Amino acid sequence: MIDLTGTIEPVRAIHGGVVVLMVVGLYVLVARGNLIKKLIGLGVFQTSVYLLYIAPGKIAGGSPPIIADGIVTYSNPLPHVLILTAIVVGVATLALGLALVVRIHEEYGTIEEDEILDRDDPA
Repeated sequence: MIDLTGTIEPVRAIHGGVVVLMVVGLYVLVARGNLIKKLIGLGVFQTSVYLLYIAPGKIAGGSPPIIADGIVTYSNPLPHVLILTAIVVGVATLALGLALVVRIHEEYGTIEEDEILDRDDPA
């Protein structure tokens, strides 16, 4: 929300940025015909999801979850662990997608979706 001084709360700004990245990634994924650009859009969309899950993982004034005297507020490490796993899966997905694009280019001589569909159309 906007307070009386006209500044935006940091959490809302992060969520706003995440929504913008999601929309941009989804638009590139759907609207572009080039397969490499589609993979880039997928990467942008995945990054926005990472940010969405990591943002609430840090508590203001929280410390790492190591038990010590005088510390009562801890940050939850689970979102960070899950996102590390998601990043590994995202990199593997991107590598597989790029390998498929190389194979498609070898077979069809193009990476444009419309040209590939025209060559496959029997009519």
